[in-house]
Amino acid sequence: MERSQLYIGTPNGVVLCVDSLEGSRMKGRFYHRYSGEGIPFCSVDQLVFGLENFYDSVNFPYNTTNDRSFQKNKKTSSQKQERSKIMSDENLLSKHGDLGTFIIRVQHRQNSSWQGRITWMEKNKTLYFRSIWEMIKMIASALDTVSRQEDEPREQSWEE
Repeated sequence: MERSQLYIGTPNGVVLCVDSLEGSRMKGRFYHRYSGEGIPFCSVDQLVFGLENFYDSVNFPYNTTNDRSFQKNKKTSSQKQERSKIMSDENLLSKHGDLGTFIIRVQHRQNSSWQGRITWMEKNKTLYFRSIWEMIKMIASALDTVSRQEDEPREQSWEE
């Protein structure tokens, strides 16, 4: 019997719903347990910055490198903001994108990047990533598989 990878499992677990891919512009929204609403994004940049802000707000995983600033009197808050769980894991897992749905579990934020695993919900397959860039490439690879735009070999493949 195949073991299901469809679970959240961490306080910072995110469900990423991709609705459209226009050229290289990915559009959609992501959900986490501390909000009842999805957070929209219209580009990969917005997605990455939105996720980074979320991880900073829950202080998990802990960021091992600090942002640098050359501005005077910039106050930084290192206190963890207590948040209450609004959306259950079942509600999170019920969200789906038009092109693809992914569960992102960032386990570490080291070396100015993220390390963790990503599950493609439609295929119930999980891959590990070592950087933000690798995670983005995995999402793009899955979306390419769905839209059948490319057929080139990948370093890590969703297909076995």
